[in-house]
Amino acid sequence: MSKIKKNIITRLYVVSFLMLLFASSIIFKLINIQFTNGDYYRELSENRIFKNIEIPANRGNIYSEKGRLLATSVPKYDIRFDALASTEKNFNKYVEKLSIELGKNFNKPSEFYIKTLTNARINKNRYLLIARNLGYSEYMKIKNFPLFKLGSFKGGIITEQYTKRDYPIGGIAQRTVGYERYDDFGNVTRPGIDGAFGPKYLKGENGSRLSQKIGKGQWKPVEDFNQKEPRDGYDIYTTINIEIQDVAHFALLEQLEYYEADHGSVIVMETSTGEIRAISNLGRTSEGKYYEKLNYAIGESHEPGSTFKLMAMVAALEDKVVDTSDVIDTRNGVLSFYGRKVKDSKKGGYGKISAAKAFEVSSNTGLVQIINNGYEKNPEKFIDRIFSMGLNNQLDLELIGEGKPIFTHPSDKKNWDGLDLPWMAFGYGISLTPLQTLTFYNAIANNGKMVKPRFLKEVRSFDNVIKTFDPQIINSSICSSETVNMVKQMMLNVIEKKHGTAHNIYDKNFSMAGKTGTCQTEYWKNTNLYISSFAGYFPAEDPKYSCIVVIHKPNKTKGYYGNIVAAPVFKKIAQKIYSKTPIVHEQEFLPEINVLKEDGNDTNPYYISLHSSIMPDLSKMELMDAIALLENFGMKVIIQGKGKKITQSIKKGKRIKKNQKVILKLS
Repeated sequence: MSKIKKNIITRLYVVSFLMLLFASSIIFKLINIQFTNGDYYRELSENRIFKNIEIPANRGNIYSEKGRLLATSVPKYDIRFDALASTEKNFNKYVEKLSIELGKNFNKPSEFYIKTLTNARINKNRYLLIARNLGYSEYMKIKNFPLFKLGSFKGGIITEQYTKRDYPIGGIAQRTVGYERYDDFGNVTRPGIDGAFGPKYLKGENGSRLSQKIGKGQWKPVEDFNQKEPRDGYDIYTTINIEIQDVAHFALLEQLEYYEADHGSVIVMETSTGEIRAISNLGRTSEGKYYEKLNYAIGESHEPGSTFKLMAMVAALEDKVVDTSDVIDTRNGVLSFYGRKVKDSKKGGYGKISAAKAFEVSSNTGLVQIINNGYEKNPEKFIDRIFSMGLNNQLDLELIGEGKPIFTHPSDKKNWDGLDLPWMAFGYGISLTPLQTLTFYNAIANNGKMVKPRFLKEVRSFDNVIKTFDPQIINSSICSSETVNMVKQMMLNVIEKKHGTAHNIYDKNFSMAGKTGTCQTEYWKNTNLYISSFAGYFPAEDPKYSCIVVIHKPNKTKGYYGNIVAAPVFKKIAQKIYSKTPIVHEQEFLPEINVLKEDGNDTNPYYISLHSSIMPDLSKMELMDAIALLENFGMKVIIQGKGKKITQSIKKGKRIKKNQKVILKLS
């Protein structure tokens, strides 16, 4: 064998050996992948092709106290098309019919859809967008279009469901009920009740669904059923009353617009429970429009001005440093402290008046003398009394963003000076939020019992009550019943007496009690801007509701005093509630003739509520008001005929009783 031939054979052996070695390594690797690391690679492969897509749970609904929707999760749908899912036969059979229906539904020519769907099939597009943000009825309609009605596997329809938060009452109470706000990164924040109670009750638990990757960033559900069903969130029933909320919102809005104010807030609270029946917060835009800008009622801590005179008077009466009959000399309406002047709104002052009248006319010099003379030697006693009533504490609300009360204590030598005590007497040098101020006024209306403001009544899962929220007592007695009765009379006189600062809102048909507030704000800038306020309760003899109105920076040329700017809003709210919910008092039957002579207007709500055993004159009332009134008395109402004029079967002035039938004939 020649040497050349040997070299060739040797090379062949080497090459064959190397090829065998290479083949062996491949076989070894395959065996290793298949048996040793098979599970790992199979899982890796499946994760790249299949994965569980999260299905968001429906967020729970938010309701008013009477079950009207305030916030709900509305299902929305995106429709896509897998152009390769259907057979060639089905695609050709239905594409034109489908295009016609799509064209009708979305106002486009059918030719557009024929071309779009055909190109999608040619280009093997398995995720063609057909429509976004569809409602349920529209989705069901499209789902039954030709080809689509064959389903996802044969018809190629891909449905992606998600939820969108909807607020049926619009912008009213938006800052309290809540809303969704998305940032540039797609993160959502929710203020108000929707945010505060979301994680615990409203959110629910998300589900999951197996999906297959069909393209870059595109995933198609593999099955029609979910791997894990989502659990929808619980429903929340709030304390908000839609009717009262509506009145509060528009009464505040009307006043803000007229006085061109910067912003304002209104709160209506049920006296005995602390349940918030209405809360409105309106801020001004640069165009002069108003919307729920910030939650001023809860978050804005500011100097209260004269509404704080109630707290100061309660402290002084409790500590026996003054009696309501003590005479206070307001002098000429001006006092000086360390070079700073305290002035009364009435030029020349009020002369010598009782301590009670000083409160009723809102005399700054009068209240300053009461507090300064009573506590000058021991200012700690005054502040400690204020603190003992809980005014230095936040209310520990579930809603985030509550403002902090601000008080300077005499022990703080660095910040306390000689002006602090007299200035506190009429509401300067301290800060409270409107809700904190109202909580104190509500405690007086509630005979000294301070209850925590509440926004929630209960949590439900369908009709099953999960949790009930009961009234919480902050302080069972902020002061003695004697003091409560004295300040109640003074607040009644603020409205009913001619000298009272809020006599302009007096109405003989229903009783109210309260205190005006006018506070200069940003005075360090010499801007002459004011905060107008009014806080009180109604009806005065048996308080059912307390209310506060605060309006910031009204146009001074139109008015800025609390009785002119804020108090009328309070009256409108009280008036509306009175007319809708007559207040029935238990009492003996009154002689018919005496009752009728007491007041010539026997259809007014005050008359009706006091004399509920007497049939009123319904002839001038609206039918629905008459029915509501009679049913409130416990009578059985029968309606006959049609028209607006009412003729009643029981004459006015006659005695009535529960379960008695009355016929209202319309003509």
